[in-house]
Amino acid sequence: MVNVCFVVPSSAAKAYQDLANTYSAIEMPTWAALLAQAVRAKGHDPVILDFDAVPMSDELAAEEIAKTKPKLVVFVLYGQNPNSGTTMMIGASTLAKQLRLSHPNLKIAFIGSHPSSLPHEVIQYSYVDFAFINEGVYALIDLLQTNLEDELDKVPGIWYKKGGLPRPSAPGRIVKTADMDTMMPGYAWDLLPKDNYLLDKYRAHFWHSNFSHDNRTPFAAVYTSLGCSFSCNFCMINVVNRTSHDEDTVSSDSKGMRFWSPELMLKQFEYLWESGVRTIRITDEMFFLNRKYYQPILQGLIDRGMKFNFWAYARIDSVRKDQLQLFKEAGVNWLCLGIEAGNQNVRLEIDKGKFEDVDIRQVVADVKAADINILGNYMFGFPDDTYETMQETFDLAKELNCEHANFYAAMALPGSPLHLFARKEGWDMPQKFEEYAFLSYDCKPLRTKTLTGAEVLKFRDDKWHEYFSNPTYLNLVESKFGSQSRLNLEDMAKIKLKRKLLGD
Repeated sequence: MVNVCFVVPSSAAKAYQDLANTYSAIEMPTWAALLAQAVRAKGHDPVILDFDAVPMSDELAAEEIAKTKPKLVVFVLYGQNPNSGTTMMIGASTLAKQLRLSHPNLKIAFIGSHPSSLPHEVIQYSYVDFAFINEGVYALIDLLQTNLEDELDKVPGIWYKKGGLPRPSAPGRIVKTADMDTMMPGYAWDLLPKDNYLLDKYRAHFWHSNFSHDNRTPFAAVYTSLGCSFSCNFCMINVVNRTSHDEDTVSSDSKGMRFWSPELMLKQFEYLWESGVRTIRITDEMFFLNRKYYQPILQGLIDRGMKFNFWAYARIDSVRKDQLQLFKEAGVNWLCLGIEAGNQNVRLEIDKGKFEDVDIRQVVADVKAADINILGNYMFGFPDDTYETMQETFDLAKELNCEHANFYAAMALPGSPLHLFARKEGWDMPQKFEEYAFLSYDCKPLRTKTLTGAEVLKFRDDKWHEYFSNPTYLNLVESKFGSQSRLNLEDMAKIKLKRKLLGD
């Protein structure tokens, strides 16, 4: 008897348009594997169905779910990026509707960043029976002990329906650092789909393999910690820490980090190494922050001779020059830096003002000197942005000339302080899940105080093509990764996204 079926819906076609065919990653469902292992450790019998890795029609997917005869179907809507939970609602909503239509007696739960951000809205969908307000480990284990009908008010951390009306239970609980290893003891790697070997259904980001299509699979993504110590107003990563049912709770109300032990993490890496995995994303929002946790992990990897190709995240003001060689020796070949904006006043507005004490150019130079490639993240369209300040951001990106760059149009993501601000200001907000996806046809970014969302989006798209056709940048790629990588990158840059907002 399968107690719980974890479902990963597919939204790739609508979220990434033509980039989904070759260039976008096929991410490992990290949270589904974490939750499956957590309930299995408590004696339950989980299964994972990943329709992102094994795509099929909603009708066929619903039948595959029903075949597992689950007590509970859990749609896992935590993505690797902060916005992905809302983007995943594209596929989740259509598949859950189909499942409710074809198998109306199955109980359906939504767990993830979007349900945690807006549980009072999600529980009102006809196809949702339960919505969780944080990572859901305690709540899910408690819920599986019930008959899914009675005494639901005694399961902390959920919304449910009673008499057809939405009801919140008691405030939720999150797993503290002291209990991480026992309550969330690793990943259910064996439950993930594969063709011939572990994680061969998953594909790394194009740039992570140095713009080569070789060695993008097998690919894994792992957390060594959850949450973030900071409170950038465009980010909703900390809804994973949420315990309140208050609909105005935002990510910054729940900031903080929780860690697995280095010993448990090294066991996970050993398993992946022995299974042939070499390319790994460290998904922690702030891996380069707490030396107490990252140093033993990195040194342990070195001592074991496990030379993965990692990428990890850091804030500009968390990078320590004296630690960069350790990162490189441990296999961190790519470091993602959240630079975000080129204008100091805009950075202050989004709570990255601490950067005023940090020389961004020097940090980038230090990372490059350690032979670590940089993925620079930039955003256009914060509330105080103008054409001039957005141009400052783009000029900085060109000057830094990192090995890769992400350009985003600012989005008022559910759960973020920016979402609450835009809502209170009465600004026009996305009405469909597709409108929250950065690369979708329906993308509808936030307006600024002086620019429309369409103007921001056009600026972003134009500058993306300008950056990736810039000879200085392309020469860098060729000199570091070879002529074929440059050709591959030029082929990607030929793809023009269609945008409804721009009249396509």
